[in-house]
Amino acid sequence: MLPFRVPPVWWIPIGIAVVSTVLQALGLDTALRYSREGVAQGQLWLLLTGNLVHLGWSHLGLNLVGLLMVWWFYDDEFSVGEWLWIVLVGGLFVTVGLYLFDPRLIWYVGLSGLLHGLFIAGGIRLLGRDTRFAVLLLALFAVKLTWEQAVGALPGTSDMAGGPVVVNSHLYGAIGGAVAALLLLAREAVAGKRPADP
Repeated sequence: MLPFRVPPVWWIPIGIAVVSTVLQALGLDTALRYSREGVAQGQLWLLLTGNLVHLGWSHLGLNLVGLLMVWWFYDDEFSVGEWLWIVLVGGLFVTVGLYLFDPRLIWYVGLSGLLHGLFIAGGIRLLGRDTRFAVLLLALFAVKLTWEQAVGALPGTSDMAGGPVVVNSHLYGAIGGAVAALLLLAREAVAGKRPADP
């Protein structure tokens, strides 16, 4: 037994980290990466697994640090079910976006696109509680995404990741995170307007 209690929402990043590490150790990055050809042939699981495999250990380590930052900032902003929803929607927006809008991209790996979605979702939720901080975070991410679309990857990020950075994955992930968070907020707003039971 652990000498301390792990909050339920923390089992999500722990699970992602463990799965990604095991896949890296087993050398399954090529078999499970997002592959345009594989998806076209019906291997739809690659739309999910592509987010969990990496270019190498440095790429994995970089992404896991980002994952830790997400939970450090936002862990209590969503329930376990809500976080799982955001992970699913954000991850699918990344790979489905690449499939639909980047036909020249043959394959993709990594958590970075999904991480952008998680950060954006947390920032949107935080707007109602700590507006100034949330606006600052969202503005910084907007500047980063704009830079990437106009100029390319931030200097040094390709070297740190151990390969080229697919900046469109960040954009698609951010859109997915925003969509997932806004749908959760809309659901809460509708639930709040329902008349109480007599």
